Amino acid sequence: MSDVAVVDYGMGNLRSVAKAIEHVAPRLSVEVTSDARQVARAARVVFPGQGAMPDCMREMEARGLRAAVLEAAATKPFLGICIGLQMLFEASEEGDTPGLGLLPGRVQRFPGERMADERGARLKVPHMGWNEVRQTVEHPLWRGIPQDSRFYFVHSYYLSCNDTDAVIATCTYGAPFAAVVARDNIAATQFHPEKSQDSGIQVLKNFARWEPAHR
Repeated sequence: MSDVAVVDYGMGNLRSVAKAIEHVAPRLSVEVTSDARQVARAARVVFPGQGAMPDCMREMEARGLRAAVLEAAATKPFLGICIGLQMLFEASEEGDTPGLGLLPGRVQRFPGERMADERGARLKVPHMGWNEVRQTVEHPLWRGIPQDSRFYFVHSYYLSCNDTDAVIATCTYGAPFAAVVARDNIAATQFHPEKSQDSGIQVLKNFARWEPAHR
């Protein structure tokens, strides 16, 4: 049994996530695994992902991980990262793909031709690079992280803040979107904490210590 299972379904730089957790929580055993039994036995689960959501959902299903991910999200501290956030919701416009349906909401694509900043300058899609994150709800993940800290994003699809009541932080890229969501024992970030230097490392450290009231 590992303390933290990083779910491996073939989509993402999982070793960097695992190494970052090992760095902030050296007393915890961290395992990158595609074995549903190992996910089920772990005390905490991290669910990263990058690439296209149709591919991520297909690969997760092909490895027989869906049931283990759903069970983990219902029973233990659970952290989604990037596509791992988007997969928690009902569906995505990317390939008209159904998600896991753990949280209400639909992921949509940034409207590239209409994307502009407050000065009217054109914004590129994907949203790639550093951006400020505005904390909107107090949460243990924010311990020790200043308001409007910057995190690293890479994504073309997003969750509108109007689509879910689980938002605990927002980011603005043309319009506000959900940067972090949380409900009960589930939390998820649209940014990559493992690439976000001190603030991102602190998010992972806080997750490693988080004891949700509802599990």
